[in-house]
Amino acid sequence: MLTTHLLLALATILVMSLVFGMLFRKIGQPPVIGDIVAGIVLGPSVLMALWPDVGDFLLPAAVGPDLGAVTHLGVILFMFLVGLEFNSEALRSRARTIIAVSTAGIVAPFALGALLAVGLYASVAPKDVPLPIFAMFLGVAMSVTAFPVLARILAEQGLTRTSLGTMALACAAVADMAAWCLLALVLGLANDAPRDTLVTFGLAVAYTVGMLAIARPLVHRWSRRVGDDGPSPTVLGGVILLLLLSALATDQIGIHPIIGAFLFGILFPSEGNLARLLKARFETLVTTLFLPVFFVHSGMRTDLGLLSGGAEWLMCGAIVLVAFAGKFGGSFVAARWTGLDDRQSAALGVLMNSRGLVELIVLDIGLEMGILSPVLFTMMVVMALVTTFATTPLLRLLLPARSTSLDRPAQPVT
Repeated sequence: MLTTHLLLALATILVMSLVFGMLFRKIGQPPVIGDIVAGIVLGPSVLMALWPDVGDFLLPAAVGPDLGAVTHLGVILFMFLVGLEFNSEALRSRARTIIAVSTAGIVAPFALGALLAVGLYASVAPKDVPLPIFAMFLGVAMSVTAFPVLARILAEQGLTRTSLGTMALACAAVADMAAWCLLALVLGLANDAPRDTLVTFGLAVAYTVGMLAIARPLVHRWSRRVGDDGPSPTVLGGVILLLLLSALATDQIGIHPIIGAFLFGILFPSEGNLARLLKARFETLVTTLFLPVFFVHSGMRTDLGLLSGGAEWLMCGAIVLVAFAGKFGGSFVAARWTGLDDRQSAALGVLMNSRGLVELIVLDIGLEMGILSPVLFTMMVVMALVTTFATTPLLRLLLPARSTSLDRPAQPVT
């Protein structure tokens, strides 16, 4: 019987995802926005509030854990695909910009978020959460860039392999790695386990170095052996096994399995046959089934009815403004300092503001740990939705002509 309910829930989610994805695509927005809105409609904000019997029939509470398992697997597979697309060889000439932008894109929103947390603490923080933990967690949540969402936006705008797109992906990857380390620190402090946090940080650095320095050359040699006819079932099975083991390794370290999936993906040469053929095998299933389920499932946990008064919406607006200003301002200033022009610096700042998937993962952790209240969780989801929604139109405003020389090396500032 549970299988029947799960299949019905998946069918309902996919229908809503297709409908809302098509609607938002028509107005120039990435389908991920439609997926999140579809989840909000299916959740307590609309369906469960207006027609609870229908909601309980289509999406019974018993299927929640199974939907969660499906979403986690989908995110892992998608992060692997993002890693396969990641052209690390193109980053060497931009290392200074990447380091500066990713650092500023963490420090500025973290600082502003922590300051905002002081003002929000008395109103929306859970009663048993100390202010330092609350402030640090909110700072981390403000610092996140949704790496998978950014990758989808870049792909849909035809910017994935441009200099701007590559830099944005690299900055987001570095920033998200730092954000996960900061999150591990916060959770360790929340659990009164600072020693465990230091161990997590050390293991994360060691694992990353090991993957890039030792495993990557081996994977490159392996990749060169695959011809145009594609990987054999044995090779494909081996890739999936190693992907799951890498995700498991980072999960056990404490920095989330999606980091392991991404690290495994970047081991493959992005221009090689194996990477191209793996993308062809996985991409359609992941983007049409697994990812929509994740986004809709996250939206279903958002209850806009909790924002019932003007004070709540005012706080929500402050969160959106602080989140945008921190990411955009820090990224823009750092990009200009390293030699990018105003337009490209602003475009990079806008791209770094796209949130969504990774933001929702962080918020889910905060909600489950009791660091975020349901009200603040809803406010933060609205922030993630608004900042992601703004990315595409602002990017089109800044880059109206695709013939702009996005791949031209920036002139150094004198």
